[in-house]
Amino acid sequence: MTNNVFQHGTVGGLRIHVMPTKAFKTYAISLYAGIPLDENTVTSTALAPFVLRRGTATYPETTQFRERLEELYGAGFGFDIYKRGDYQIVQFRMDTINDSFVQNQENLLEQSFAFLGEVLTRPLVEDGSFRPSYVATERETVRKKLESIVNDKIRYAAERCIEEMCRNEPYRLHPLGQRADLDRITPKSLYESYNSWLDEAILDLYVVGDTTVDEVEKLVQRHFGRIQSEVGLYSSKFVPVSVNEVRTVEEKLDVSQGKLNLGLRTSITYKDDSYASALMYNGILGGYPHSKLFVNVREKASLAYYASSRYDGHKGIGTIQSGIETQNYGKAVDIIEKQLEEIKAGNISDLELSQTKAMIRNQLSEIPDSAFEMISYDFNRQLSGKDRTADQLLQQVEQIGAEDVKAAAETFQLDTIYFLTGKEE
Repeated sequence: MTNNVFQHGTVGGLRIHVMPTKAFKTYAISLYAGIPLDENTVTSTALAPFVLRRGTATYPETTQFRERLEELYGAGFGFDIYKRGDYQIVQFRMDTINDSFVQNQENLLEQSFAFLGEVLTRPLVEDGSFRPSYVATERETVRKKLESIVNDKIRYAAERCIEEMCRNEPYRLHPLGQRADLDRITPKSLYESYNSWLDEAILDLYVVGDTTVDEVEKLVQRHFGRIQSEVGLYSSKFVPVSVNEVRTVEEKLDVSQGKLNLGLRTSITYKDDSYASALMYNGILGGYPHSKLFVNVREKASLAYYASSRYDGHKGIGTIQSGIETQNYGKAVDIIEKQLEEIKAGNISDLELSQTKAMIRNQLSEIPDSAFEMISYDFNRQLSGKDRTADQLLQQVEQIGAEDVKAAAETFQLDTIYFLTGKEE
């Protein structure tokens, strides 16, 4: 592990996080813009970055936009849209070679900032709205992405389980929005919602590379035209949801293989001291190939084609995914519930503990190898308000025993059973 740490600054309402290092040949730049998940804004917020990447004031044509990246020695530019807790996050990324590795007159870090600042704050605007042809094309891009979820039954079942479990919470929403909303979005309404998004989003800018906070602050002042004045903060208020009864939802679609998904609630989130115990719990339950679900449901009982679990520490939920023959539904639910009970009873072997620690250790020790992994790990701190380095998390994981995992298991309550099954013959 390294001593790499982020140094912090602000310009207006933009928080800046810089890790000065000569370890990489490139600059990694990441800009996060987060707003609360909301039915009224989720679709337009998701659509906006697709349109922003088509053209800007200086590079109105998409070919010019791409040529500019080529001129910056093939700089990488992309974005992701996802949810963390009850927030919808848009993340823009740039990856630019460090000037000292190329014969170049212009400062590439500065040029990258000019480019990113323009994408974000100076889009192509015609008559007070986005270019209609760009909006029409990108609307279809988002529609196809949302439709592809329905066609991928594993993903579809995972999304539907969350939708059912969190039916009264913003978290039910998909970060790419809702297909039904797409047709209502016009070039003008999208431009208006982009403006309010930019005014209201919580903004975090990360840079890893051979630079300083001071230099980055100056570049932001120079190239990010309109930045709001107030620094926004993510709310880390968390109210655990208690489960009164387990809800079962069955859905019939044209599938050859049943998809059985279970949703669990826990009071443990990323900012808790027992977060490491919850990570270990998920690892022993279904996070890895040696986990109880994989070994007992898939290998020993041959009941599932796949069986695994995930834990979302920003939302305080766990999910179990499995693919089964529809006639094995009852058996599969029983054996999955038995694994949950086994951990609650503290039936955890030393081998399960040591293998799970080894898997988590590998994941955490690979973080410093990638600038974007270090950025994404640090961003958890902005989201949760919890300051915990990867080294500290690893130390906590190493100290966990079966009793700690048992204590974490007692906080995980089964909330929803979702079964996607085939239509009757």
